[in-house]
Amino acid sequence: MTALTLSTAAAPGLRADAIVIGVAKGTKGPVVAPGAEAVDTAYDGKLAAVLETLGASGAEGELTKLPAPAGFKAPLVIAVGLGAEPGPDAEYDAEALRRAAGVAARALTGAKKAAFALPVEDAAAVGAIGEGVLLGAYSFDTYKDNGAGTGKSLKAKNDRGPLADGVLLGGKPRDAAHKAALARATAVSEELNRARDLINTPPNDLTPAAFAAIAQGAAKEHGLKIQVLDEKALAKDGYGGILGVGGGSAATPRLVKLSYTHADADKHLAFVGKGITYDSGGISLKPAGHNETMKCDMSGAAAVFAAVVVAARLGLPVNVTGWLALAENMPSGTAVRPGDVLRMYSGKTVEVLNTDAEGRLVLADALWAASAEQPDAIVDVATLTGAMMLALGSRTFGIMSNDDAFRSTVHEAAEEVGEPAWPMPLPEHLRKGMDSPTADIANMGERMGGGLVAGLFLREFVGEGITWAHLDIAGPAFNEGGAFGYTPKGGTGSAVRTLVRLAELTAEGDLG
Repeated sequence: MTALTLSTAAAPGLRADAIVIGVAKGTKGPVVAPGAEAVDTAYDGKLAAVLETLGASGAEGELTKLPAPAGFKAPLVIAVGLGAEPGPDAEYDAEALRRAAGVAARALTGAKKAAFALPVEDAAAVGAIGEGVLLGAYSFDTYKDNGAGTGKSLKAKNDRGPLADGVLLGGKPRDAAHKAALARATAVSEELNRARDLINTPPNDLTPAAFAAIAQGAAKEHGLKIQVLDEKALAKDGYGGILGVGGGSAATPRLVKLSYTHADADKHLAFVGKGITYDSGGISLKPAGHNETMKCDMSGAAAVFAAVVVAARLGLPVNVTGWLALAENMPSGTAVRPGDVLRMYSGKTVEVLNTDAEGRLVLADALWAASAEQPDAIVDVATLTGAMMLALGSRTFGIMSNDDAFRSTVHEAAEEVGEPAWPMPLPEHLRKGMDSPTADIANMGERMGGGLVAGLFLREFVGEGITWAHLDIAGPAFNEGGAFGYTPKGGTGSAVRTLVRLAELTAEGDLG
């Protein structure tokens, strides 16, 4: 992973492969952003004009390369767009800095060292730039042949690995706030990138048991408590939802409880993640063209796993429990069938009308288990419904809750860390569509508003009086298009930063 350092050195004398500067979109053309003064001076104060001649406007995501001026030890200057120039008394938005740093980091594949001379107004800017660099530099090449055993490399010639070292100019190495911001950015980014690795790992290697083993390794490394229930323990305790979904696969299901506690904590958060390591749809088989990315159906569990580890790494004074509901949904002679009735861990019975609505079944068991500990709040995260993608697109996740104030808190936390999200309702009239003549509830309801129906189903398995929110990350969890900002193609790690921010707010007494 890219190493980050803070430096007050001047850009001209820094030995690096490139100097990254910011350029904003002004009312009369591109504007060189603060942090690049030394570079602008070396161009006789005409850097903005040079960039405009090269076609730069300062628009977000724009990247322009030009030779470094005489006297610089770095051979290249990379100007990256920050979007609209802020007003005279305003600072550059943290997300704009994060995205710009990510764009530059992606362009620096194969570079040994780069200096980022972006606007650093405060510690928050240090953290945003640090996250952008680390998240933008991410690559997943575990399964690309490095030549071992073949005498040849199957890697593309330009696949040279991520940027090795990033220097944040303007960041003060001896400033406690700057150092803390960089440490936080490193912890969040490293664990978010580990979540991306899990999401991108092929399902033949990331089975429920393999995921549980990875969690056990992380628990040992970071001093977390862990409990893993295998199929025998799940059967003994009556986890009918998880067992039903996992019953069709030779890769048996697991329920993982990962706990971080702090001696000074007086609040407890529970995070619950959907961990379908591969979703074929089961007997209600998905149609052609809908199976290829279903290794990502454990993105919710990956986000929960990462968030608990980050809380431990940051030493947050809050207790955080992560529940990973892990199963593989496959068709076979032992798979659950449409029409079957499952008795859930709560004791409630569910008529399964569609085996491809499996995520809500594993979450229901985990939600009830989490409720038994009476946490101050529960947040579940899941790639749950295609309906949410139709409603909000591929970059925004939906938030549902049994508490409007808490839903607002979650939304604000998501927006603060740069994760697009939108509050969604839980209309009571949609609950009737899940009435079953055979069981307490069916796992399907009305087709229209299917994402909201799924939220209403989950609400049935949250303990009485417990504040709860549901994040449907079906859209942003897996990027099937081109990379943008600090977001790569493939697994994104969506919701990790939102969960971490919620843990921080809880530790600060600001959960609401």
